[in-house]
Amino acid sequence: MIYVHVPFCHRKCTYCAFYSTPSARLREAYVDAVLHELELRKCEVAKPIRTVYFGGGTPSLLGLDQLQRMADALGHAVDLESLEEATLECNPEDLTPDFLAGIRRQGLFNRISIGVQSFDDTLLRLIGRRHTARQAVEAVEAAAGAGFENITIDLIYGLPGLDDGAWNKAVQQAVALPVKHLSAYSLTVEEGTALARQVATGRVLMPDDEQVVGQYRMLCDAMRSAGYEHYEVSNFARPGYASRHNSRYWDRTPYVGLGPAAHSFDGHRRRWNVADVERYVADVFEGRKYYEEEALTTADAHNETVMTGLRTAAGIPSQLVSRQQMQPYIERGWIIENADRYCPTEQGMLYADGMASDLFE
Repeated sequence: MIYVHVPFCHRKCTYCAFYSTPSARLREAYVDAVLHELELRKCEVAKPIRTVYFGGGTPSLLGLDQLQRMADALGHAVDLESLEEATLECNPEDLTPDFLAGIRRQGLFNRISIGVQSFDDTLLRLIGRRHTARQAVEAVEAAAGAGFENITIDLIYGLPGLDDGAWNKAVQQAVALPVKHLSAYSLTVEEGTALARQVATGRVLMPDDEQVVGQYRMLCDAMRSAGYEHYEVSNFARPGYASRHNSRYWDRTPYVGLGPAAHSFDGHRRRWNVADVERYVADVFEGRKYYEEEALTTADAHNETVMTGLRTAAGIPSQLVSRQQMQPYIERGWIIENADRYCPTEQGMLYADGMASDLFE
């Protein structure tokens, strides 16, 4: 599996802590550097290639010609004959008819991920999004009309000023659209973001934990009623449409990450590229080390498996932990035994991170 990080945004959303830059002048040099990194690392890519994911940032800010160059380079560098899923993250305002038609002609991407976040114009402005609620709906419909069957959208709950009625309306609007997958995340205040500064100065008041948990439960109930499978804490899919790429992160499948700030995993080591476009470009072309890495200990591998597994409906192998360790969670109804696995219930997914930390070595 291959991940390509595209670190460009028109502007940074107030809550975002990911590395990104608004600089358009660096885009062509960035593409050149990613293609050079691909050549340097193509022997690291585990075969067969099942999934490709372009994330960011905002990959849809790249021109069609730049995306074409990257798609062509991937096709030449690695064997894509077994490719099952190729995802392109997009902002709603970028999904023009010409852009969608161009992506369809390229033939690489068969899954579109649209950063909707909210169907409320006031909330969209609050968190620094550029699109409107109407544009979000039109983008999903345009993607479906262009022939994309596999469409996923993101929503955020726990937003300041988002009451339960508005949240329920947003979820119902999502399932009424032609989307096969929904990722929904609780708004978190990350250090160093504009949102963190707004909260610290009292300009923005965050909802309390009880309201956030209530909105999560509303989400779970609504998605279940609509026929979606809750396969990971924050992810829901129509049968057969779970994200194949992200699911492989959670079961610790090795992958190669290309681009500034991209992470990679080879089964034993994790590495991460420098989070600076200019330095990344210079270091890649001048043969300098452009990444850091760490070797995982046996305990690290155990803890990662427990942490990611308990966030998924598939759970973890029972041999990883003792029955004595799991018994309190079974009694609370957070864990069920399924053959040779311990699987979180929907209630248990609320406490997945806490359970995992208790089971770390």
